[in-house]
Amino acid sequence: MKVPGSRVPGLRGRKVDDLPGISAVARIDRRTKRLTKRLKSGEIAIIDHVDVDRVSAEALVACGAAAVVDVASGISGRYPNLGPQILLDAGVPFVDNASSELFERIKDGDTVRLCDGVLYLAEEMVGKGDVQTADSVEAALAEARAGLSVQIEAFAVNTMEYVRGEGKLLIDGVGVPEIRTPIDGRHVLIVVRGYHYKEDIATLRPYIREYRPVLIGVDGGADALIEAGYLPDLIIGDFDSVSTKALTCGAELVVHAYRDGRAPGLERVHQLGREAVLFPATGTSEDIAMLLADDKGAELIVAVGTHWTLEEFLDKGRSGMASTFLTRLRIGSKLIDAKGVSRLYRSRISMPSLLLLAFAALITMGVALGVSPIGQTWFSGLQDTWNGFIFWLVGLFS
Repeated sequence: MKVPGSRVPGLRGRKVDDLPGISAVARIDRRTKRLTKRLKSGEIAIIDHVDVDRVSAEALVACGAAAVVDVASGISGRYPNLGPQILLDAGVPFVDNASSELFERIKDGDTVRLCDGVLYLAEEMVGKGDVQTADSVEAALAEARAGLSVQIEAFAVNTMEYVRGEGKLLIDGVGVPEIRTPIDGRHVLIVVRGYHYKEDIATLRPYIREYRPVLIGVDGGADALIEAGYLPDLIIGDFDSVSTKALTCGAELVVHAYRDGRAPGLERVHQLGREAVLFPATGTSEDIAMLLADDKGAELIVAVGTHWTLEEFLDKGRSGMASTFLTRLRIGSKLIDAKGVSRLYRSRISMPSLLLLAFAALITMGVALGVSPIGQTWFSGLQDTWNGFIFWLVGLFS
């Protein structure tokens, strides 16, 4: 993608259109989550992201990135992360192991050109990296899968450490705060802005309309609910990726705090003039949302955009996913994925049933009127009216 008619200083009048490669505005940030909030269609994303995960890649694709340049290793080999393959499948060029000096030499908003893994600024080469292809990514993933047993062993170790640290919370619910939102006996829908969350929310519309579940947004999941036309009842998280609009929509706020009591998100809440409940825990925000719903008596917990398979757990690339695994074991059959609901759910009263019921009601009313004295008088009057109409109609043509 190129910027038609634009010129870059130092090109002696040559247009960007005349140069090979991809020329576009650069958006640069060491945190991919922050960058995707600013990234616009047709711009080049410059990131510092070891093992690009699926959620980050899908966000970059959704923003319309013209190309992605990573100063870190897109696939380090620790585990088979899914991000690079998603970028390439979407037709987004991906360059990794690029020169770290890019973060010093390129400013957000500069017009740059990417050609064969080399990045130019004003036709001066400022860095280069490895151009990834479908074959190179597949080879790297195959190598990562070969060492997957090491990652599973580390995952198991992290799981045991989490049990030792949060056993009371998992088993007895010790530490779960009190909230105002009534949950006991109700269905709860927990939305995380993760895998295929938009599609899942769309398929759940009939379920939401009929069961009216408690809507819980986990950080950016609150914005996902608002974008879909719903208002969250609860917002849970550290509030680093949720909009001010969501935080001020009237939902009850639960700040995910560290075990030592530190809660970075609480300051933002107070700046907005809102109050919040603290939930200190070492797991992820989606985990504490599930634990809270379970502790408060939810009848069913439906999860949107969360993690389910071992591959998805490892794709996050962090030890905290051990809490996600144990949380699901703790909640058990009460927890169901949104895709499962969309496949199993059927409206309790189908449209054909409603039509049949209406037809049966009309027949019943007709029979009742036909056998009652009032009904016979009414039918007699109706017949006289009809005969009068026919007589009048015939008179027009006689």
